[in-house]
Amino acid sequence: MSGESTRIDRWLWAVRVYKTRALASEAARGGHVEINDHPAKPASTVKIGDRVKARAGSRVRELEVRKIIEKRVGPPVAAECFVDHTPAPKPDSLNSAPVFKRDARTGRPTKRDRRDLDRFRSRERDGGADLDLD
Repeated sequence: MSGESTRIDRWLWAVRVYKTRALASEAARGGHVEINDHPAKPASTVKIGDRVKARAGSRVRELEVRKIIEKRVGPPVAAECFVDHTPAPKPDSLNSAPVFKRDARTGRPTKRDRRDLDRFRSRERDGGADLDLD
């Protein structure tokens, strides 16, 4: 069976798309895995030439099966088992989280600085009435 087809959950785990086989099974049960544009269950079989879409976290990976394996292998060997057709992420989505930067030489804010900042933010939230930062 190892030569021609295997379960999709086992293959996704073996090629390191998911960290555990349980996560791979859960993703398939949840509808996050497709084989040739059809929803896949954990026991669905995958064979060489199939196109697999798997959502892992916030990424959707599009893979073409080149080799069937059932045992987990290292990353270099796993990379030989598929062709990755995943589109490159958009540049703006890489840094979607807001970045809060402070001047590198200012150090940690003192208790007084923090209280002033908290007071400023609460007044700003309440409508910005009389800002007195003395």
